[in-house]
Amino acid sequence: PCVANASVHNVTGFAKLPGHVQDFMRYRHCRSFPALLDVPSKCGGAEGSSNIFLLLAIKSSPVNYERREVIRKTWGQERTFEGAPIRRVFLVGVAPSAQDAKKLNWLLRLEQREHGDVLQWDFKDTFFNLTLKQVLFHTWLEKHCPGVHFIFNGDDDVFVNTDNVIHFAMATQGIEERHLMVGQLFINNSPVRIQHSKYFVPTQLLASKQYPPYCGGGGMLMSGFTAHVISRESRDIELFPIDDVYLGMCLEKAGLPPASHVGIRTMGIGVPANTDPFDPCYYRELLLVHRFMPYETAVMWQAIHEPQLLCSKRVS
Repeated sequence: PCVANASVHNVTGFAKLPGHVQDFMRYRHCRSFPALLDVPSKCGGAEGSSNIFLLLAIKSSPVNYERREVIRKTWGQERTFEGAPIRRVFLVGVAPSAQDAKKLNWLLRLEQREHGDVLQWDFKDTFFNLTLKQVLFHTWLEKHCPGVHFIFNGDDDVFVNTDNVIHFAMATQGIEERHLMVGQLFINNSPVRIQHSKYFVPTQLLASKQYPPYCGGGGMLMSGFTAHVISRESRDIELFPIDDVYLGMCLEKAGLPPASHVGIRTMGIGVPANTDPFDPCYYRELLLVHRFMPYETAVMWQAIHEPQLLCSKRVS
């Protein structure tokens, strides 16, 4: 196991930082964690992986069983859509409490037996370890799915219109050999310096007053090319606790800008005040909306595929 870096105790102001930040700094250098559950043949082996058009890499916590189940039945179905094969993996760590971990590891093994779609590593699944999860996924991708054309990377509480994602990716055909990273774009964002915030980043972790441009972590689409670039750049960039910002750092180092996509709404849909935000006609046009409850995902997936659905609305 990876040993804590004791020298961080000499960092000015270290003792006053919140416990989870101290932990992050102690173990920031640790990147090798054994896989507890793996699906090495998910893409048909490294050689066969160029046949996979879209890989859905969904960040999930062990406890979020219902979210995973509904995704498997709806937008995350493994299928071929208009000639494009879609595959799915859930990215998980281990529940932070040992008591929960025992039960949930058992649950994940059951899920793996039934669905064969869980990638689990032996690290604590916490908010500040999402970047570690991302980096481990890129390492797995290089080894087991290097030829995949596109990767959708997102949370387990988003609604994805996978059909539209495929259409958009097909329209950028040829891009899989070039840079593509689209999502809800954040530019000129600053680190949060308020200690009790979930997103708190002290100057000891990042002195800069500004983040590089990045796509919101709720959901983004990248080309296989860009996934490889991130993998390469991440080897020389220290882990940073905010995962979407970290991807922005990797892209900045490579000189590749992320881009905006109007159909990716990681902050909610944003419809006119007097209209129904749950109207399927809005979701028929979008790629992704954050956040959805599992039952909402089940209902909406059915609704947008209703042949009788007549829509005149347009999302602004």
